[in-house]
Amino acid sequence: MPRSTDDPLLARLLEAVERELPRAVALRRRLHAEPELAHAEERTAASVAAELPVRSETIAGTGLFAHVGPAGSPVAVRAELDGLPMRELTGAPFAATGEAMHACGHDVHMAALVALARAAHGLGETLPAPLLAVFQPSEEAYPSGAQQLAEGPLAALAPVAVVAAHVHPELPWGAVALDPGTINASCDAFEIVVEGEPSHGAYPHRGRDPILAIAQVVVALHAQASRRIDPLSPASLTVGVLEGGSAENVIPARACARGALRAHRPQDRLALREMVEEVAGAVAAAHGCRASVQLVPGEPALENDPGIVTLARDLLASAGFTAAPEWRSCGSDDFAFFGALAPLAMAFVGLDGADGFTVRPLHHPELLPPDDAVGAVARAQAVLYVGAARACAGSTAAA
Repeated sequence: MPRSTDDPLLARLLEAVERELPRAVALRRRLHAEPELAHAEERTAASVAAELPVRSETIAGTGLFAHVGPAGSPVAVRAELDGLPMRELTGAPFAATGEAMHACGHDVHMAALVALARAAHGLGETLPAPLLAVFQPSEEAYPSGAQQLAEGPLAALAPVAVVAAHVHPELPWGAVALDPGTINASCDAFEIVVEGEPSHGAYPHRGRDPILAIAQVVVALHAQASRRIDPLSPASLTVGVLEGGSAENVIPARACARGALRAHRPQDRLALREMVEEVAGAVAAAHGCRASVQLVPGEPALENDPGIVTLARDLLASAGFTAAPEWRSCGSDDFAFFGALAPLAMAFVGLDGADGFTVRPLHHPELLPPDDAVGAVARAQAVLYVGAARACAGSTAAA
């Protein structure tokens, strides 16, 4: 991959990153072998802190801040600490053996950010802006680690931008997707409880069946989602859990459904929330039952800043990347909470076609990014950092 660039600073940063990669790959393998779940990432944080070039600060329980370069308001670069509650099936020699797994690339993101921090530390005062390495707890569970940081420790540091790179198995190796505007959806969780009247299954007329009612609620929700939202606007509804009953011949007293609402536009997010309340109540009532709805607001939609994206995309070729075709999805990431503090940019680093990589979806027990992904993510992080520093410097000068 090319290392020559018209940008001398980026060239020096990339050369320094390259020197750090053997150490970063070894760290990635250690992190992958011992994943920890959200808000319990003690060993993970300790392993990361031991490799950083500066003393880190512990925040939000297990999270870490590491300040590199000159003083002032920083460009924050984020990586995630936590794994997922699943058993690994990759068969790798450094595979995790317990009930947790890094199945979303967080081990790669952390190791890459350590490499970038070490490389940036070597450049010292010549950096265009302070770099704040943010190792965030609990991306995969609530309460959100990003929301905790955005409402406290990170807000106090007044970052000028927050950026991140995330591996993606559906994009080609050597390509990076970096697009302006909304690239990920908001995500809200909901729980619907339908209460009926229990009865023997042989005498259904003596009861009110919450199982039948909840089944009709689920069907109606999917039908109404397609009728309440503009079909040109990304949005989705998923019911992932249905619970009710304990015996095949008993109509139970209650049934429950849990799911998620996703949308790119704020008005669609609100419309989906209102729809769940309205449909659940009306359909349950039509079956002689009562419905209650609990909504748990999650992360907002993730919007990439056009200024950062424009400057960072111009640097992709210098870091050995091609620009992937436009990539937007109804996936969600609590990284979006940082948008309350500063302009954001998230890039997706392709894995499909990498040497030795078998394509599996994110959160799959057989997903295993190759070691080379550490270097790819570190280079993408470097591009985002330089692009953000330049974009924010330009905005400040213009103001």
